Amino acid sequence: MEPRKSALPRPAFDRRALLRNAALLGISVPALSTLLQACADSPTGTGPGGGSPTEALKIASPDNPVTWDIADDNQPIADGLQPEKGPLLLYNYADYIGPAVVKSFEEKYAVDVKISTFNDTDEALTKIRTGAVPFDIYFPSYDQIARMVTAKLVRPLNHSYIGNLGNVWPTFANPWYDGEARYSVPYSVYTTGVGWRTDLVPDDIAALENPYDSLWNPDYRGKVGIIDDWHTAMAMVALRSGVTDVNSENPADLEIIQQALTELSQATKPKVTVSMYNDLPSGQLGISQMWSGDVVNAQYYLPGGQSVDILRYWFPEDGTGLVDNDLMLILSGGKNPVLAHLFLEHMLEEKTSLKNFGYIGYQPPQNALDTDRLVADGYLPENLATAAVREEWFDVAYRLLELTIENDAAWHQVWQQFKAGA
Repeated sequence: MEPRKSALPRPAFDRRALLRNAALLGISVPALSTLLQACADSPTGTGPGGGSPTEALKIASPDNPVTWDIADDNQPIADGLQPEKGPLLLYNYADYIGPAVVKSFEEKYAVDVKISTFNDTDEALTKIRTGAVPFDIYFPSYDQIARMVTAKLVRPLNHSYIGNLGNVWPTFANPWYDGEARYSVPYSVYTTGVGWRTDLVPDDIAALENPYDSLWNPDYRGKVGIIDDWHTAMAMVALRSGVTDVNSENPADLEIIQQALTELSQATKPKVTVSMYNDLPSGQLGISQMWSGDVVNAQYYLPGGQSVDILRYWFPEDGTGLVDNDLMLILSGGKNPVLAHLFLEHMLEEKTSLKNFGYIGYQPPQNALDTDRLVADGYLPENLATAAVREEWFDVAYRLLELTIENDAAWHQVWQQFKAGA
């Protein structure tokens, strides 16, 4: 598979930044808590959901894995059904799926696939809950699954249609956030680290005792970026400060994070952004907190004649950083459940998955994809080999979990204060 040679123009937003409710940052804490509780409670007699509005929300974690129940009124489809005529409706972030893999599915099943995009989770979940548009497949990260399953917005899977689930890393056959993979299949995996340009940042960031400190280095003031994503950014600040619980409910930990954010603002006045993939190669930034997939994509935004060799990416070699993944879910309000299962099967097929990787820059957790060969196979330039994601890191990495309503509001308060002064 040839790697992606060029990139489509990107929108002014990015997937995970918005996925974790960046748009909610301007909302008051009481309003935020009300909105989040609405997603936690099961709707009664409205939209595609059902059940009791007082049903307790379970929070999954690696130490507290959850296998979600399958409700009597939300059963998997039967075996051996013929696919519907479509169109199949995908609900996704812009530029987060390769046109060629969509086209190949359309040709195989003689159906149309229509992609709708959204700006933030508030918008996406509101539209999904109303059922106004019967989307078939949704592409979230795992930290939405508790609220969505509890609200019966997600259709349980019939694995007889998705044998290609066996192609993915074993950790996703029985993930802690969705035991037995009853409701989800993996889409992509990624790390969060530090990206920089060697021509603008003379230090070897990876050789520093604490590479996160580079974002606080006043020598780089005006050239530093931090991801505009409250949880991702604050978790990095926590790790830099020695707070290893990146989902902490301890007010003392949040005070440490708040103080470190204040010091960051004073030292380097970072640009809080979701366009690191463009801002770094364009020279607007010299160094930035980044997702691995975006530093891979940064090479396609370099000015003509600029060598990709100037780009670098650091992530802890032992995996003790932020490692996360995105999912594909079949929505219970969709009109094409059989076709939706077949689309998941298509996306998990080895060749399709690798072709999609070559386009979006975010790595699929495919067994056939030899992490040690990503450079040799042309998916990564040698200087960005550190952007490769390893399966074993999912056993040791820090994970951004779904937070309780109250704790989510407390984290947002700290982030709001930082953003107000940024």
